[in-house]
Amino acid sequence: MVKEFSKYLFCYFVGNRPHEERVHFAVSKDGYNFTAVNENKPIIIQTKGKKCCRDPFIFRDNDGVFHIIATDMKSEEGWANNNSMVMWDSVDLVHWTNERIIDFSNFEETKNADRVWAPQVIFDKFKNEYMIYWTHNNADDDLDTIIWYAYTKDFHTFITPPQVLFKPKSGMCAIDADIIEHNGKYYLYEADGEKEAICYCVAERPDGPYYEPASNKVSVADTALEGNCIYRILGTDKFVMIADQFRKGGYFMQETTDLMNFSKVDESRFSLNHLNPRHGSVLYITEQEYELLVNLRF
Repeated sequence: MVKEFSKYLFCYFVGNRPHEERVHFAVSKDGYNFTAVNENKPIIIQTKGKKCCRDPFIFRDNDGVFHIIATDMKSEEGWANNNSMVMWDSVDLVHWTNERIIDFSNFEETKNADRVWAPQVIFDKFKNEYMIYWTHNNADDDLDTIIWYAYTKDFHTFITPPQVLFKPKSGMCAIDADIIEHNGKYYLYEADGEKEAICYCVAERPDGPYYEPASNKVSVADTALEGNCIYRILGTDKFVMIADQFRKGGYFMQETTDLMNFSKVDESRFSLNHLNPRHGSVLYITEQEYELLVNLRF
């Protein structure tokens, strides 16, 4: 039976101290205004790896199982000190099990990784496999911190070795990639190191190659953004992008219908900042899932 999605789940963390580097949830009826789940207390307490996580990405696989994949990192140890991701599974959005660490020092291509950040997942219909993509840096190569990827079928083993997905023409960094498909094209949005703004590139397939237009800045904020997440407002032709104003503080929201030209959403029209969110992700959920989460207390 096809599920009817009508609500939104926002998955995020809240700060740079160890007790803030946890998975939090909030829910929304309209995609603009969000209410904290569990009184904005953590949904998961990590027990493996760094025991702290950032940039949680939540998704539902083709079998209906939920997964969260996140940066396994304790930021108080420094910004170039992690080589792993952490992942959990759930069948109900409440009970999260099978915690595991994906350690990239185990691969020849990334054995000297010192930044493995902001992992996300997209299903590649051309290969019938899941593509995990993330922000990556190796301590021993001449590449900047850019976007890498690898394929998996089961989120335990990789089919392909880690490799570069996107490197800006500038040769500078690109972090926090978020990919969305629209009208047969794949739009990759990233926080661009040269332009200090959210920029986009486009491809015919999830694994590229990605074309980077000369005028590709899409963020309309007056400050630098990172941790961008784009999603469609259900039942409309409008897409919303939310992003972390990491220098200024708080969240910024902008919207579009063509995925290239955005306009600012006034702060009076959305509510996110009361959550104190940092880099997160949005998942469509059903009415039943919404009711379960909005009443959840641990």
